[in-house]
Amino acid sequence: MLKSMTAFGRSSRTEDEKEITVEIKSVNNRFLDCSVRLPRNLSYLEDKVKKELTARGISRGKIEINVTVSGGSELSIAVDKEFVRGYLEALETLRDEFGLRDDISVMTVARNNEVFTVKRPEKDEEKEWNDLSAVLASALDEFVKMRENEGENLAADILGKISICRGYAKKIGEMSEKDIKGYRARLEERLRQVLADNRVTVDESRILTECAIFADRVAVDEELVRLESHFGAFTDILKADEAVGRKLDFLLQEMNRETNTIGSKCSDNE
Repeated sequence: MLKSMTAFGRSSRTEDEKEITVEIKSVNNRFLDCSVRLPRNLSYLEDKVKKELTARGISRGKIEINVTVSGGSELSIAVDKEFVRGYLEALETLRDEFGLRDDISVMTVARNNEVFTVKRPEKDEEKEWNDLSAVLASALDEFVKMRENEGENLAADILGKISICRGYAKKIGEMSEKDIKGYRARLEERLRQVLADNRVTVDESRILTECAIFADRVAVDEELVRLESHFGAFTDILKADEAVGRKLDFLLQEMNRETNTIGSKCSDNE
């Protein structure tokens, strides 16, 4: 199945009061170039995200995956009251004994890092991955579906064009056969006339040989056979369940080569 390299997928889900959103978009690229943007606390999951991508058979394209997490609280912040009491007493002593201006305020006290205690919940890496992978899988489903739908449209268009080209090739084959016979007859007649005008003895075997050589030079049946073979291979490759772009590109070059050869051999405008 032909798949496009241009696609978009998005999914969002709420887990434990946290909304997880995954967006995937891609454009054409010769190789697989994948970049993943994760929240800092989930950066360790980048390799797993990329492996999920390749596991779905995605091997080419410039792909951007953006993961955002909003809501929920991962930090708990508390005030160390005992420390604050002692700290304030020390500040007041400093003020009174040295006659300093009283500018003690909330912000003054908050500048001391010891005032607050920050607790981080224990990280459950398996659960975090399970939560993210569920959303990622849903976004990938949409992403892959869009690739397949566009690929089907492209394949249908290409197959239609191949059908037209096959019709042209068949017509060329029929016209070429008639053309060769006509040219052979005219060439033989012309050769006989030139030889007679110059009073040269006609060598029948030589005339037949020259006509045969000419007919071989302008014959395109070999090129048409190879062209038909390329058409068949192209059609089969379109149905393959793998990355086929490079193979198709190579076949197109070979089709072009055969077509150019046919064009250089044929002298009939039609």
